Amino acid sequence: MNKERLVAFTDAVLAIIMTILVLELEKPEHISWQGFWNLRMNFLAYTISFFWLGTMWVNMHRSWDGVKQINNKLVWISILLLFFASFFPYVTIIVASDFYNPVGQAVYGIIVLLVTLTNVWMYDELSKVSIHHDKDREIIINHNDKVMALDVAIKVVGLILTLTFLPSAMMWSVFITALFLIVPRSIKD
Repeated sequence: MNKERLVAFTDAVLAIIMTILVLELEKPEHISWQGFWNLRMNFLAYTISFFWLGTMWVNMHRSWDGVKQINNKLVWISILLLFFASFFPYVTIIVASDFYNPVGQAVYGIIVLLVTLTNVWMYDELSKVSIHHDKDREIIINHNDKVMALDVAIKVVGLILTLTFLPSAMMWSVFITALFLIVPRSIKD
């Protein structure tokens, strides 16, 4: 099957998810600098979620560019990925409303890990479908290298720290992996 419909669908769903993120932002009680400052954790949660989803979109397009055809399994993996990603507005507003709540952070972390692990599965399946050039296959395979393992490990550590003694660790682990692992890799090509 041709990839264009799935790519267009993925683009549309991610665009909607990212739009809903901003619509869920809390408004200040009083329009003042202090009112906006009081919502700084809301903006932080929104920013981390938005750029994490944006980075996922950039990396998906980079990897999918060389793909000629996809299979049914890849379609369903993508649907599962979008299902988990669709929870981002919900879990982001939960974290934004009580940034230091370990349960909210843990639920956010579970969604992050589900999206991350589904992404790893998707890249593994992408490496098996029809590719235009060997260079394109190499780009896809490199997504499942040690960096992805480190990415998952940091997020798992963040979840453990969130559940034990540092409630905000999950959000910070997502920020750290995006800033130091994922974004630099997507910029260099």
